[in-house]
Amino acid sequence: MHRYGVREVEKLLHLPRSTIRALIEAGFVTPVRGARNAWQFSFQDLVVLRTAQALASSNVPRKRITSSLRELRRHLPETMPLSGLSICAVADRVVVKEGANRWHAESGQYLLAFEGDPEKGALSVIERDPKARSASALDWLERAAALETDDVRAAIRAYERALDADPQLLDASINLGWLLHEQGDLAKAEKVYRQGLAATPDDPTLLYNLGVLLEDQDRKEEALAAYQSSLRGNATLADCHYNLALLYENLGRPKDAIRHMAQYRRLIGTRSK
Repeated sequence: MHRYGVREVEKLLHLPRSTIRALIEAGFVTPVRGARNAWQFSFQDLVVLRTAQALASSNVPRKRITSSLRELRRHLPETMPLSGLSICAVADRVVVKEGANRWHAESGQYLLAFEGDPEKGALSVIERDPKARSASALDWLERAAALETDDVRAAIRAYERALDADPQLLDASINLGWLLHEQGDLAKAEKVYRQGLAATPDDPTLLYNLGVLLEDQDRKEEALAAYQSSLRGNATLADCHYNLALLYENLGRPKDAIRHMAQYRRLIGTRSK
């Protein structure tokens, strides 16, 4: 069975390390320890991680998430099936489709799509809200996720089409901004993040990503404000505390740097126990 390191999981799922740690601490996945005590994740772990994060972001109660994921994990194959895999909601039941077969996990008012093959460097679970998002936006979002590995420029265009159809499509804003940042188009990436924040104000992930982008442009005070806003939305983002600590040190504010580094270490220590 192929195992994935933390860096691979971050790249495949576009999840910050702090979120991965939080989901492990919450008991949604239990990765094994590999060389040098590093976490090693299975294919099933990847599916469960991204699904848990999407459901938690949709404010699905933890008890429902836990029961759904327990059943989901029990039925998941060890590798991506050739026929593909999708997770969706029909009425009040979570339905998993593998080829021509369908089965339900637990009830939940959400709709998810699973795209990609981790062996080819792509894996995503995309939250859907049928009441708020148009089918065309979701179609473009899924197409973009599938294109990321083989054709980045086409993926960028598809994410742009998704946001044209639905400016509140949070995953599209996060993924598009990240791709543009990776491609070195910092001005356009910033525009995407700010438009995303206008449509979905105060989202911690968008604010964190914006902070990283601003810091890469040596716009320290603006990055500082973005990181602080991110933590107001989610004070458990360990990576944000870490970045803030380094930034405060760079700005000559050692007391603030020590405070955030201590918070970072506390969060990491708590989640590694």
